[in-house]
Amino acid sequence: MTTLFVRHTVSDYETWRKVYDTFSAIQKANGVTAEAVYQAIDNPNDVTVTHEFASLEEAQAFTKLEELREAMHRGGVVGTPTVWFTDKV
Repeated sequence: MTTLFVRHTVSDYETWRKVYDTFSAIQKANGVTAEAVYQAIDNPNDVTVTHEFASLEEAQAFTKLEELREAMHRGGVVGTPTVWFTDKV
């Protein structure tokens, strides 16, 4: 199992969350088996999300979706997110 971590700053958490919540069908259709959202304690607009996949290839393909880029833009992501992949051991 591969987990994709994405940390980004958003302009407004509530706006971002509405867009994120409408994206679940696209997540599932593209291999996401589980997901979670975290906020930094001292800054609610500092958001980290995790998405689990069966393989690294699925996780990498997900990050390249045009629909994902568009949703991040609509959600008010500021700057370039920090992205990393891990394998559960």
